[in-house]
Amino acid sequence: MVLAPILSLLILAITGNFDHWHNLLQYVIPTALSNTLLLLIGVAIVVGLVGTGSAWLTSAYHFPTRKVLMWALLLPLAVPTYIMAFAYLDLLHPLGPIQGVIRELLGYSSPREFRLPDIRSMVGAIFIMGLALYPYVYLSVRVMFMSQSANLVEAARTLGCTPRQAFIRLILPMARPAIAVGISLALLETLNDIGASEFLGIQTLTVSIYTAWVTRSNLSAAAQIAIFMLFIVTMIIYVERLSRQRQRYANTQRPRAIQPQILTGWKAILAIIFGWLPVIAGFVFPALYLIIETLKRIHNVGTVSSALLSSTINTVILAAIATLLTVFLGLIIAWVVRQPRFKYGKSMVRLGSLGYAIPGSVLAIGLLSPLVLIDSAISHIMEVFFSFPPQLYIMGSIAGLVIAYCIRFMAMGIGSVESGYARIPLSLDNAAQTLGYSPTQIFRKIHFPLLKPALGAAALLVFVDAMKELSATLLLRPLNFETLSTWLYAEAARGTYEEGAIAALLIVLVGLLPVIFLARTQFKNTY
Repeated sequence: MVLAPILSLLILAITGNFDHWHNLLQYVIPTALSNTLLLLIGVAIVVGLVGTGSAWLTSAYHFPTRKVLMWALLLPLAVPTYIMAFAYLDLLHPLGPIQGVIRELLGYSSPREFRLPDIRSMVGAIFIMGLALYPYVYLSVRVMFMSQSANLVEAARTLGCTPRQAFIRLILPMARPAIAVGISLALLETLNDIGASEFLGIQTLTVSIYTAWVTRSNLSAAAQIAIFMLFIVTMIIYVERLSRQRQRYANTQRPRAIQPQILTGWKAILAIIFGWLPVIAGFVFPALYLIIETLKRIHNVGTVSSALLSSTINTVILAAIATLLTVFLGLIIAWVVRQPRFKYGKSMVRLGSLGYAIPGSVLAIGLLSPLVLIDSAISHIMEVFFSFPPQLYIMGSIAGLVIAYCIRFMAMGIGSVESGYARIPLSLDNAAQTLGYSPTQIFRKIHFPLLKPALGAAALLVFVDAMKELSATLLLRPLNFETLSTWLYAEAARGTYEEGAIAALLIVLVGLLPVIFLARTQFKNTY
């Protein structure tokens, strides 16, 4: 199921019309590719610095508000990149609140006298995506810092290293695998983005795919552009795997963890400022903006539009169906892989997890041809046996979106269920078999009750990500079908920010659920 869209994409790109290839190479690919690579490099630097710095600050130092800050640094995960861009376009507008406050403090009265650089730029895109995606690095690196042995640091100190030298020469190199994992996840999310890039006027490969397909109705050109994205994805995964090969050197035994140094005075004040800055810029400002704009809209109009309510219902139904199917398939795969007699378990898991690495726009292009063929076969069968008129049963309904969501988010379902199965020893299965239990009874009476927390976590993660997904939804949705993400995209394109603020706020509120779950699981026993 995961390989089908990739093979379809390759075939479509190779057998497509090459008459436009010269135009793509001359006008589209160079700009889109250079913008994409520049964006990826900039985001990697920002998320690496902010995520690693935040992880070290909360791991190595103790200061007021630290316990709250540890989980608050995860809050930007609830704000998708396109919502972050949507909010900051208005916040940083020359007539917006931030520039207005700055001009008032500096004594200027008009935007003509003082204005910040335009947010619609490459620097603005890097800034916004970095704020939204740094928690990927923060989470993985902080776990690595907390697992490092205090004995190693003390040994370095006895050899004459200062705390700064110990961090640069010892701790940071040992954390490189975790940094690479976090950065790779952030870069994959950057590649998947279409809303923030288009809002900010950056022509990336993802935006070019959407333009080639939707605007110019050129599917083969979109597939050929998508090949470049697949190459970049492959390189990101390769670099991440290469860095993780050295992770075993960081997993040393630790009789005791590194004890945080207590900060007081001006050092504590600086730690509080630098620690909370990413949270304020990455969550507090966008969330407050969305709340204020939503209240304005409700106060001025009094009611929420019926179209927005319809989009909300569509989003919930679509995400719920995709969640049930994804978790069910993930449970089946994890159960099959658990069986000792199954030889190809790891390969099956890797194939099932591959979909998350494929950007939504690339996945949508690859799914189009297989889904059209299946639609044609179903339509022919229904016409011959039941005399139904020809129609699109998959592409004309939400079935195509459900399939795309299942492929893209299968990794979450498999990973969560596998983590649950890891806590169920095979000895329980063997004992149940000796008592005459069948495999079905073992699953129903032993596995399922013990897997409920893992299944709940998988359902939560898949449901929230399905609600936020924009790229695949834009390209595969049926006619006259809107979700909260596509509603927000359309409102932002029209410049009606108050209308889109309600949809954005609903997405952010739902996105807070996995953040709360992560905070409870990751920092439950943190000192």
